[in-house]
Amino acid sequence: MGSPWKPILLLSVISGLSDFGGAVAARPISYAAVLRMKADSSSSLLNPRGRNRQQHGGGLEAPPEWPVFARHPHPALSLLGSQEDYRSQESDEFGPIFLQEPDDVIFPLDGRDNKVVMHCEARGNPPPTYSWYINGTQVDTRAGFRYRLAEGNLIIANASENADFGMYQCRAKNTFGTVLSRDARLQFAYIGEFSAKTRGGVSVREGQGVVLMCTPPPHSPEIIYSWVFNEFPSFVAEDSRRFISQTTGNLYVSKVQPSDVGSYICLLKNTATNTRVLSPPTPLTLRTDGVMGEYEPKIEVHFPTSVLAARGVTVRLECFALGNPVPTITWRKINGNIPKKARLRKSQAVLEIPNIQLEDSGAYECKAENQRGGTAFKGHLQVYMLPQWVRMINDTQLDSGEKLQWECKATGRPRPTYRWLRNGLPLTSQGRMEIVNGELSINKLQPVDSGMYQCVAENKYGAIYSNAELKILASAPVFVPNPVRVIATLGKDAFIECKPRASPKPRVTWRRADRRIQPSKRMMLLRNNTLRIVNASRADEGGYVCRAENQLGWAEMTATLWVKEAMRLELSPSRVEVTVGESVVLSCKATHDTTLDVAFQWMFDHKPISFQQGGGGHFEYIQTVRAKQSSTVDLMIRSILLKHAGKYGCRAQTSADTMSAESELLVRGPPGPPGVVIVEEITETTATLSWTRGLDNHSPINTYHLQARSPFSLGWQTVKTDPEPVTGDLESAVAVELNPWVEYEFRVVASNAIGTGDPSAPSRGVRTKEAVPSVAPANVSGGNGRRHELVISWEPVSEEFQNGEGFGYIVAFRANGTRGWKEKMVTSADSTTYKYRDETFPPLTPFEVKVGVYNNKGDGPFSPVVVIYSAEGEPREAPLDVKAYAISASQIRVTWRPPNPGPGRPKGYEVSYWRASEKEDSGWKQRTTKNDTSLVLGGLEGNRQYVLTVKGFNSIGQGPTSASVMAKTRKAPPVQPPGNLLWIQEGNNVSLSWDPVKAKENESDVIGYMVLLKQEGRGHNQVTRTINPSTTLSLPEGGTYVIEVRVLSEGGEGLVSSQIRLVTSSGVRAKSGECKQNLAWPVLLLVLLVPSASCASSH
Repeated sequence: MGSPWKPILLLSVISGLSDFGGAVAARPISYAAVLRMKADSSSSLLNPRGRNRQQHGGGLEAPPEWPVFARHPHPALSLLGSQEDYRSQESDEFGPIFLQEPDDVIFPLDGRDNKVVMHCEARGNPPPTYSWYINGTQVDTRAGFRYRLAEGNLIIANASENADFGMYQCRAKNTFGTVLSRDARLQFAYIGEFSAKTRGGVSVREGQGVVLMCTPPPHSPEIIYSWVFNEFPSFVAEDSRRFISQTTGNLYVSKVQPSDVGSYICLLKNTATNTRVLSPPTPLTLRTDGVMGEYEPKIEVHFPTSVLAARGVTVRLECFALGNPVPTITWRKINGNIPKKARLRKSQAVLEIPNIQLEDSGAYECKAENQRGGTAFKGHLQVYMLPQWVRMINDTQLDSGEKLQWECKATGRPRPTYRWLRNGLPLTSQGRMEIVNGELSINKLQPVDSGMYQCVAENKYGAIYSNAELKILASAPVFVPNPVRVIATLGKDAFIECKPRASPKPRVTWRRADRRIQPSKRMMLLRNNTLRIVNASRADEGGYVCRAENQLGWAEMTATLWVKEAMRLELSPSRVEVTVGESVVLSCKATHDTTLDVAFQWMFDHKPISFQQGGGGHFEYIQTVRAKQSSTVDLMIRSILLKHAGKYGCRAQTSADTMSAESELLVRGPPGPPGVVIVEEITETTATLSWTRGLDNHSPINTYHLQARSPFSLGWQTVKTDPEPVTGDLESAVAVELNPWVEYEFRVVASNAIGTGDPSAPSRGVRTKEAVPSVAPANVSGGNGRRHELVISWEPVSEEFQNGEGFGYIVAFRANGTRGWKEKMVTSADSTTYKYRDETFPPLTPFEVKVGVYNNKGDGPFSPVVVIYSAEGEPREAPLDVKAYAISASQIRVTWRPPNPGPGRPKGYEVSYWRASEKEDSGWKQRTTKNDTSLVLGGLEGNRQYVLTVKGFNSIGQGPTSASVMAKTRKAPPVQPPGNLLWIQEGNNVSLSWDPVKAKENESDVIGYMVLLKQEGRGHNQVTRTINPSTTLSLPEGGTYVIEVRVLSEGGEGLVSSQIRLVTSSGVRAKSGECKQNLAWPVLLLVLLVPSASCASSH
């Protein structure tokens, strides 16, 4: 059977809810440009007196803690609950209660209506009157026309910033007291004009990054930035290459392109007034001294290292970098995941987190990367909270001479402070009154203490008010509830409370079974009239009666006491060691009275574990099957992280007892980041570093790895060290084999048996000292060039290996067989070619060549010696034996022989040709592929004389032209196609004939005919050539065939005849014109002619 105490226990839990306050309203508040809070408001929960007493201010609803049990000062839990003194039913008369309080107002100065209304409304009986305060000074609404009251609202005419800016507060008053509203800020919206001074132009190289400054004029409140390109309304479109910061207003271009050249104007829009202002234009031009090479990203705009945001607002974190190629921006939350509600805006340059909560706090990192490297920025997002009520004061009625004890309690970040008001005036500890933070106590109450009280909880972000009315009343004793039941623990003290509602304070007596209880060592009557039974036993079970009596009457309460076995609690294991990534199960077993239900709660470092939020997916609450006299629950911790190390507590609670037990969880993991890295000494190729040890996370540090980053590295690279390796007991080492004259940052990473930890923060940037260059140019080669030139080329030495300022090249060369070297200085570090000209040496003269390096510290090494030939020059001789002849009416073939071998060998040939009746300038040119010695010219006119020449060319230039030759194209083929086609089919053979074609005088002579037989659907073509106007064709198989005839001449092919279409099987004979049929049953021949006009006339 179920426990008979379950319904009673539920009543106890419900009564415990009275200890919790309700939610309060969030007031509007102004914050930074990237953070914005929206106004909100709500009312308090129903107070115990049954009347809504508004609690107001800037707080938001606070969730109750787990679990809700009735709170008592003793181990035995009374099901009587928390009883308040009962006075009488509430009078119809009461003090002021706010229905509407003033909100923050932003008033546009350029608006047509200059009237501001600050709202305030309260209820009360009698109805309240109103007054207002500006910056702590009362407004005199009778002294002028600018201020007047409309019910509780304050109306300000001809409002101005100088006279009316500030904090406003409404006061509501009636005969029962006075209350003050929360503060409301009145501010004015405006935006100034930009300076008319002309802005200087910005000039950068193509590929370089640039920042165009906006420099906005004074404004209030927030503004929206945009940029105009050249002229309005052509706006700059934001993408991965261009970004407009809504924090600085500046325009950032990561990599400038020629299309970016133009004039830029910063446009501001006031969000409150919709007013827009334009800055003077900023010209952007490209420099002409070269193109910017690739370089690693540099973050130019980012969110602050510490971002403070109010809970519930939308946070925008900006991050944008300059770089070539255009960097890619990525985001991560360190030691956590970016909230799922977060969104990436503006090509990932903005991380937007709406409705931010406390769990969204933490370190965030944006990283900019391109092919040249990457860089990152870390900042911490901290969420603050306006004060929120945990416990509020409620309307209270007490006797004269009694003690008032009020406590208000609020949470917030930072922790709020408290102050108290009575009828709108501040209270201090004096005489009968004592104030300690959120607690107010007044001894020996008097009628003058009646009135409206306000507890104010505030931090630097806002204040909230809790209001209550204090009355002095009188009534006969009353017990609610009555009767009651109390459960106590065997062997422990039992407490039976007696809290009648009475005024004045009644005299209390106790009895059991009609016998008055006299105080003794086992039965004690406490000052609060509670009966204490020491070392309760089964014999103490039964009924007890409390009698309360004053001059207005008396009342009795009956309580039934039950005594149960004490609970025992066991948590195992009591101590456990695990490694990061492993899982563990803690088991909590409670042995208790079978008639009682038990509730469990798991704690981590004395704070409740919230399984609803999932603990990041690491915590799982496992309820096991309840045994006869025990209940067990397990806590599983999955994929353990370092942050999970600590004390885990299990709390078990019944209606009679509460017990707790603890277990310690030790987590081994990779080391934490080492401390600050200091560069103590720097040379040309070494850097001496020192650092402080970080946390070893319960596993000794084995080694340290030193990492370096330079403008030339792809992110962080591990460097060689002295000693090698760097053992875990060291806190200094030397980074070796560095490059001279390079700026480095250093960091240190620690490793242990578990893994490698996070790196330390980077050191300050330092540059190694200068040294003589040690790297020679690579891939020295050359050749080509014009006649009498020696061209030498090489791959330039990277800036990383130039080792100092004043870097350049030494080009040394000598002709083969000579002894002395000629040396030439090339002062540009970016040069890749040197040309030497001397008309005394012949083409293709071999030279020994080497290229060295130097800087301000001295000369470096030379490259290995290579042999490079001087230029051979353009071709010197024309092609030989040029011939040309016509091959058709539209084509001429040209042939030639290469010139004699020697310097200036051709790499190809160019044929020039033109009509003999015209000039060479009107002609055409056609080049060969590679070294071909013949070329067919097409697209020519028939029966036309052409002049042709040939010349060679190579990479240096063109050679001399050959002597011209002439060739005449042949006459055009006859324009008349073959006609009067006749055919006879017998079996698979078709006999075909046509009228001969005679060429005209201006046409080429006929040399034959070409017959084309095509089978439809098969792609089968059969071509037959004949000199006679007839032929016999063989049909391979049945099907549909098309027959065409063309004339052949010296000038090429003539026009095609009409088509003959045959749909045939076999064994059928037919003749065109007569369509003769020789049918042998059952074979059928179907002959179609399409679309021959001449054949059609013969049918």
